Amino acid sequence: MSEVITIGEPLTTFASSEPDVPLSKVEKWHKIMGGAELNVAIGVQRLGHSTQYISRVGEDPFGEYVINTIKEHGVGTKYISMDPNYFTGHQLKQLVTKGDPDTFNFRKNSAASHLSSEVIDNVDLSDVKFAHMSGIFPAISDTAEASFRKLYKRLNDSNIPTTFDPNLRPTLWKSKEYMIKTINELAGYANIVLPGVEEGKILMGSDDPESIADFYLKGKNTNTVMVKIGPAGAFVKNSDGESYTVKGFKVDKVIDTVGAGDGFALGVITALLEGKSIKSAALRGNAIGALQVQTLGDNDGYPDQKGLKTFYAKEGVSEE
Repeated sequence: MSEVITIGEPLTTFASSEPDVPLSKVEKWHKIMGGAELNVAIGVQRLGHSTQYISRVGEDPFGEYVINTIKEHGVGTKYISMDPNYFTGHQLKQLVTKGDPDTFNFRKNSAASHLSSEVIDNVDLSDVKFAHMSGIFPAISDTAEASFRKLYKRLNDSNIPTTFDPNLRPTLWKSKEYMIKTINELAGYANIVLPGVEEGKILMGSDDPESIADFYLKGKNTNTVMVKIGPAGAFVKNSDGESYTVKGFKVDKVIDTVGAGDGFALGVITALLEGKSIKSAALRGNAIGALQVQTLGDNDGYPDQKGLKTFYAKEGVSEE
């Protein structure tokens, strides 16, 4: 049984241990596991909800490392296969003292990019209560996009609620124009869309939160848009025209921004699974994003239920 399902490419990430040194000059690295959708699955599991992750890795040391690490986090590996012909995707990640780190990907022609759509036919959705979709996986190959679309259709046909995070990775797409067209189309199949203001600028030409929300509320299945507005929190608007801003949390020191958006997504998903309001879901998303930016790893800041309650108590807030 799994309450939440997602699809993506896991990455073996070599993270720099040397602050603000360009990737070409780094000599000291430590190995961690990355992957946006996988971050969401790990965080959902940490908060006590079961997850399955659909992917493909190479029959190589990185692939073994990824599967073993995913299992250690308690995420379901039933739909992760090993490919003898293609390699596991990997990445170099800079360590920065402010702003977003530079990354360099080795994922063209990876095992995940060869995840065929036939795999999707064998995925059991009978117990799934929520699905998280992201704009990264369809970017890595035509094969991955076809598999992504097939899963999306199955989810929609089964009336399973979905979140969609654009998660723009321009270097992975065949062109900027194709990225914009495809991401905006795919967003429309989700019930809840989670763009950031900077993504709005690229995808629909505005960084105004309400304009971004109005744009994505035109989507066929979309009833709620939560626009991430950085430290200020999230702007929420639904198809009934109700809108409000849920304030973010003050963070004294940002260590690494990677994983914050995924933290927001998993906060939204788990709160809704627990019967909380949309406003509380945005609050939890903001809280987990704030916790994550204070840590070095891609998902090290994600709390368990006790940690989340401790954070709320410290901040003097509560969920509805």
